[in-house]
Amino acid sequence: MLFNGQELMARNKNIMKNFLLTGMILCLGCITGFAQNKPVQISGIVKDETGVGIAGVSVMIPEIKLGSITNEDGKFSIGNIQLNNFAIEFSVTGYRKKSVWINQQDLGHEINIVLEKFIPEMTTIRIWGKNDPLGSVQRMADVSGTFLTAGKKNEIINISNADANIALKTGRQLFAKVPGAFVYDMDGSGNQVNIATRGLDPHRSWEFNIRHNGVITNSDMYGYPASHFNPPMESIDRVELIRGTAALQYGAQFGGMINYVTKKPDSTKSLSYENSTTTGSYGLFSTYNALSGKSGKWAYSGYFSKRIFKGYRKNASSEFDGQFISVAYQANEKLSIKAEIGHSKYITQLPGPLSDSMFLADSRYSTRSRNWYSPDIYIPSVAAEWKLGSNTMMQISVSGVFGSRNSVQFIGFADAKDTINALTNQYKNRQVDIDHFNSLSAEMRIRHNYSLGKIKSVLSAGMQYMHNDLHRRQQGKGTTGSDYNLSLVTPGWGRDLHFKTENLAIFAENIFYMNKSWTISPGLRLESGETNMIGEISYYDSAKLPISIKHQFPLFGISTQYHLKEDSRLYAGIGQAYRPVIFKDVIPASSFDVIDPNLKDAYGYNVEAGINGKWKHMFSYDVSYFHMRYNNRIGSMVLEDASGNSYNYKTNTGNSVTDGIEFFFEAVPLRGKDNFSLSVFTSTAWMNARYSKGSVIIGNKNVDITGNKLESAPSWISRNGLRIFYKNISSSLQYSYVTETFSDPLNTKIPPSNGSKGPVPAYGLWDIDASAHFLKYFEIKLGVNNLLDKQYFTKRPTFYPEPGIWPSDGRSFYMTVGIKI
Repeated sequence: MLFNGQELMARNKNIMKNFLLTGMILCLGCITGFAQNKPVQISGIVKDETGVGIAGVSVMIPEIKLGSITNEDGKFSIGNIQLNNFAIEFSVTGYRKKSVWINQQDLGHEINIVLEKFIPEMTTIRIWGKNDPLGSVQRMADVSGTFLTAGKKNEIINISNADANIALKTGRQLFAKVPGAFVYDMDGSGNQVNIATRGLDPHRSWEFNIRHNGVITNSDMYGYPASHFNPPMESIDRVELIRGTAALQYGAQFGGMINYVTKKPDSTKSLSYENSTTTGSYGLFSTYNALSGKSGKWAYSGYFSKRIFKGYRKNASSEFDGQFISVAYQANEKLSIKAEIGHSKYITQLPGPLSDSMFLADSRYSTRSRNWYSPDIYIPSVAAEWKLGSNTMMQISVSGVFGSRNSVQFIGFADAKDTINALTNQYKNRQVDIDHFNSLSAEMRIRHNYSLGKIKSVLSAGMQYMHNDLHRRQQGKGTTGSDYNLSLVTPGWGRDLHFKTENLAIFAENIFYMNKSWTISPGLRLESGETNMIGEISYYDSAKLPISIKHQFPLFGISTQYHLKEDSRLYAGIGQAYRPVIFKDVIPASSFDVIDPNLKDAYGYNVEAGINGKWKHMFSYDVSYFHMRYNNRIGSMVLEDASGNSYNYKTNTGNSVTDGIEFFFEAVPLRGKDNFSLSVFTSTAWMNARYSKGSVIIGNKNVDITGNKLESAPSWISRNGLRIFYKNISSSLQYSYVTETFSDPLNTKIPPSNGSKGPVPAYGLWDIDASAHFLKYFEIKLGVNNLLDKQYFTKRPTFYPEPGIWPSDGRSFYMTVGIKI
């Protein structure tokens, strides 16, 4: 059938223009409406004892809870100050905290602050990012650039401070101190991070708004929201994670936002070089090479990365390449411009699913030798930051996701054998699928500090425009060979479609400082857009498929926090979330998929409340309760037709509710001379994720699933560990435990012979790592993952890559050698 959505797109064009104009008026009104406030400003620079500016210093006026962060040169500026005399506190890990009293005569002049280092041999440690034992996880400031995080549960994960297998992105280690982080370990190649929280689906992290240096990397929010861009973790300085209440500022996603922030250029040199080379079990070889520097108003950074891995299982080899370039220009104190482009590509061989009997016999067994998968993604962006005055900042960014996601496979259940036909002496033809992503995003954000009477406030508002074109070609008849070959032996595709989306969002959030300790932050987000399908499906009745899907909905939320002391706070919030029916949901991905033609949009909300903080340098903690409602949940299940043949059925499986407790505690019970310390932590979450309403069809009967557990939602996730520092040496031991989960909403307990559904057993894993820094510039890391060689798996997928068991890696060793000069 042939579909034409051009008229539908044209009909919506005027609406989009009017919506855009309205948004601009709203944003400009936010600025001019408060222009009458003329509070004072203070600025300055923070340096170390050698006179070098210190980046990332927290600069805070405790009396009014207003602050800033120093830039790469150590400079800061705080506006909206309506005090004549006040104290400013300066703090950053590795330096003694300092408080400075400001008098009226200091206002309007730049102040110079010198911080004193307090950790012996800190020069060596600072080069490698080794911080205080409690510094591996931190919290975001209330205001960061144009983003507001007051009252929201969040974490900053310092990757450079981790004793972990960075090259292979071992998720249970990288996100160990994020309570409830559920990670799919489908392979040990390091090509993909699959993470979720609060009972959501970890597949390619697609329940999150994924960003890289603040730029969206989800391949297509409305066509296929997974993130296929995979920067090497060696390039990442920190990961910022905000839970579901971040949906108003970033997007409509239930999961919230994850932002991978790359290492900043070395501002002390015109040229610096970093190398990290890793070797390990199963043919692992990884090399990361980076250059960076600063000269005058220009700063730059770039890297090249390559990783080769033969794989734990047979027929599981992979090869990764990644590149990145960033150039920044500081025009003056008010205006900065940055251009970046990132590229990642990998080709991996898929060893195929296993049944339960196959897994028990040999977890390294392979059922496929001819299946390949390869995403090739570019992420270009240009961003500008402009300080319009002492109280107003504007950020504008334009970015894109361009590239492809390709596969050539023999598709079937685990018991479907891919063998040579005795008559033709050839294998069966493979299926070729090719997606081309063309996603454009433009975002304008404004932050404005102002006062309403005696109530000091910070407003963040903006617009986000998306124009996407996902070209999906699937079910091509491929070759009978075994190599990575996307050629077709017969021209034409079973599906040849364009999914074209235009979407505009207007958002605003405001922090009201009710007093010195209490803030309230209401917010809203308005979305309006439409996705249209143009193309051809050779086998489907057009009446069963929508050719246009509209996205028009408002989202509201509010959060609050109360500072008990300087380093502790109570926080709570509620935020609405929305997952529109996307074309990925309504188009069958393979011949084994059947789509419910009456899919409905998913919608719901997140509620959270908690307390977090630190006590001196002894311990830190974060304890929270959450409640998530997810209505019209979209899921898949494996069913059988009247002839006993299995197939995947995608439908609204019902409404779900998830309640949980997230608990993090880290303590340093021992400290001594020579930088000695011993720290212990636990990061544990309990979740009760269940269907509050729902039914599925089996044969000609409706089966009630109310009370059943959600798929891939463990009741308990607990990660616990200890770490020892001595001089320039550190070592870590970690134990991870995840309880049983189910692969389908029916909670099937006895798997069928093909292993396509059933329970995922509980598992516990030990990891041990150590690192040492020597001769000022060198580092070495050693580690053993899955120390006791546990045979386990984390998922029975019901769609990609094929239904069945996908074993995780057994015991593996790695060694990393690094240099930074």
